[in-house]
Amino acid sequence: MVALLRPVSAAAAATLFLAPAGPLTGSAVSASAASGRQWRSVRTNAGGGWLSGLLGGGAPAAMTVTPGTVKAGDPVLHEPAQEVAPGDVPSEKIQGVIDRMIDIMRKTPGVGLAAPQIGVPLRIIVLEDTQEYISYAPKKDIEAQDRRPFDLLVIINPKLKNTSKRTALFFEGCLSVDGYRAVVERHLDVEVSGLDRNGSPIKLQASGWQARILQHECDHLEGTLYVDKMIPRTFRIVDNLDLPLPIGCPPLGAR
Repeated sequence: MVALLRPVSAAAAATLFLAPAGPLTGSAVSASAASGRQWRSVRTNAGGGWLSGLLGGGAPAAMTVTPGTVKAGDPVLHEPAQEVAPGDVPSEKIQGVIDRMIDIMRKTPGVGLAAPQIGVPLRIIVLEDTQEYISYAPKKDIEAQDRRPFDLLVIINPKLKNTSKRTALFFEGCLSVDGYRAVVERHLDVEVSGLDRNGSPIKLQASGWQARILQHECDHLEGTLYVDKMIPRTFRIVDNLDLPLPIGCPPLGAR
């Protein structure tokens, strides 16, 4: 679908990766960030096999913000993730990583998550946008963002390519950069291929908001955060989302 050239409110545009706030179920997943620390130890020491200790216990407690996610500055977020061997996809530990990602994404709540964000440097992303999340946004913003609900997607070793030159500017947020937002220009049409959680090949076309989520999450797999691609002068705390864009910044919406 073609995105409209209609301006959108900053607050609504910023809901891309942080869905409308709801009660957190406290147990959350502090162990997942700890698992990431163990994973990095295993990776450094190599000899134990790439899955050894991936989800074991006994590591230090995670940070007490956005439960279960590691934050900007952690090396796992700033280096490329590793591919998952197709034969390992059905394994209990890879399936456990996927389940944990889905659990964290939904409890936060958010609409996308990459494995490096829970401290696991593997090329896995999950994403989902529900009618409930979308219902919190004004209709004009939903139309401008070309935002439509889609079912849960799990993509392993995703390969992303742009399928048009159309782009749009909207605010983005990230579970690994709590409390901030900035405007990022993204392509409006993409194609992604990879493996599903059963190890079967998948390919899909995406546009609008879903395309933006895919680009954001695939960036994580390259060690890139949205702040690496943002328009710097639009960077702001969440409380200032509804303030005007700085003079000289392009308007939000399709280009």
